[in-house]
Amino acid sequence: MNDRLLLAGTHSGCGKTTVTCALLGALHRRGLALQSYKCGPDYIDPMFHRRVLGISAENLDPFFSTPEQLRLHLGQSTYQCSIIEGVMGYYDGIGPQGDASTYHVAHATDTPVVLVVNAKGAFTSLGATIQGFTHFRPESHIQGVIFNGCSPMLYPQLQQVAEAAGVQPYGFLPHTPEATIGSRHLGLITADEIDDIRRRLDALADLAEKYLDIDGLLALAATASPLPMCGKLLSVTQGTVIAVARDEAFCFLYEENLNTLRHLGCELSFFSPLHDAHLPANAQGLYLPGGYPELHAVALSENPIRHEIAAAIRSGMPTIAECGGFLYLHRALDGAPMAGVLDTEAHTTDKLQPFGYVTLRCEKDNMLCSAGDTVPAHEFHYCASTDNGNTFTAIKPSGNRSWPCVHSSDTLYAGYPHLYFPSCVDMVSRFVRKAAAYAL
Repeated sequence: MNDRLLLAGTHSGCGKTTVTCALLGALHRRGLALQSYKCGPDYIDPMFHRRVLGISAENLDPFFSTPEQLRLHLGQSTYQCSIIEGVMGYYDGIGPQGDASTYHVAHATDTPVVLVVNAKGAFTSLGATIQGFTHFRPESHIQGVIFNGCSPMLYPQLQQVAEAAGVQPYGFLPHTPEATIGSRHLGLITADEIDDIRRRLDALADLAEKYLDIDGLLALAATASPLPMCGKLLSVTQGTVIAVARDEAFCFLYEENLNTLRHLGCELSFFSPLHDAHLPANAQGLYLPGGYPELHAVALSENPIRHEIAAAIRSGMPTIAECGGFLYLHRALDGAPMAGVLDTEAHTTDKLQPFGYVTLRCEKDNMLCSAGDTVPAHEFHYCASTDNGNTFTAIKPSGNRSWPCVHSSDTLYAGYPHLYFPSCVDMVSRFVRKAAAYAL
């Protein structure tokens, strides 16, 4: 089925994730088979979706994917209903034109949009906000509004404000401290770090059942137009085992990256550099994703598995290490010894380093690609390294800024930029073939 709905926001912090989790929780209680998505290169919000649904949440990113790829990605869903959470403000993206925004996802996939509006500190003026968002771009797809942080007493009047602005009101969520979720420098606190997350998510679902027009939202989702079906990738190997780090320190994983590896014929073996004593015994390749190694530097340092990982990489085990995984391969992170594969050190800073979407241009033949090849990527980190590498050049979409990055060889990719595997299948296939040959 292609029933689907996109929950967009006026700006970051307006309550998109709160409303999305509340709605997902209420729909899950009704027994619906649900799929959730997050616009943009976000890792943390999908963790909350997974905790609500107990299923995988995926990303829809118009920088990594063409409009046709976005349609195919959504079209492969076999669930009864898909709920898509936007990123930042609805029209916010790259540059003043807002390229690669949530609006572009809605436009490319012809998905009906409900705008989440924070009601704090405003009343009639919210009508101007709603009307402005509805008419700012042609075919905005905005058909409804949900008010966040609204009181039950105020909502009947805000219904009139919404209707006067030309959109359908679909309810509200009141401010409820026991259902709030904290944040820190890379976004929300991850779901696994909140001891009472289940209680908080249940409280959000209770609020949704009481205050949101669930039937109306489902009816709106049913108006979405059909989408094309997606074909499957061809396997390049059978049963090649890729060891994937996954724990509190390494938790920034696109589910689509894992699925791409599976579709290419890999068997994934998850392990924890924090808690496990050894790598999976039959590993042929290694994937160290991003996360929060800086929050666990001492524990990572104290686990001898770092020496085993270093020995495996030095022996030629094909390895992709992104951002947090890249930091783990340093000689030291904030003074704590790491794996020491790279003769460089890193430290946490109090501000974002170069971040955002980039195009990587390969400067030297390596495991993934050849000199001159390009691939879309994304950076977001507070840590600084004494040597970012120089086998790729990261170029901002505007073209007015670039910098050297990534340590690579014929068996290694290690750098800050995160890769989105569905957008570089040929590169990932080269990694998988290298891994298949490693055990021979």
